[in-house]
Amino acid sequence: QVQFVESGGGLVQPGGSLRLSCAASGFTFSRYVMRWYRQAPGKERALVASITSADTTNYADSMKGRFTISRDNAKNTVYLQMNSLKPEDTAVYYCNRVPIGPWGQGTRVSVSS
Repeated sequence: QVQFVESGGGLVQPGGSLRLSCAASGFTFSRYVMRWYRQAPGKERALVASITSADTTNYADSMKGRFTISRDNAKNTVYLQMNSLKPEDTAVYYCNRVPIGPWGQGTRVSVSS
């Protein structure tokens, strides 16, 4: 069955960087658009970034220039490189595909001094 396992979160100071990974299984990964989402405390889940099977990327406005989404089809893995992190980036980060599948457990990112 379709499954996503996110990892790489943690506590980081403002201005720092993290690289998130999401291992996908249960479908032909290379054929699907992959997305990262995040859910901040008390807020709804929101789209962060997308990458198509042709490596075309899109980002939410507040992430442009700071975050980079990439994928490795040989490893069935999608990544999110996050630089210049801000306290408002604190959230649980999830990956998923299009069309959406079941949600994984997410990985928690906390940005604080």
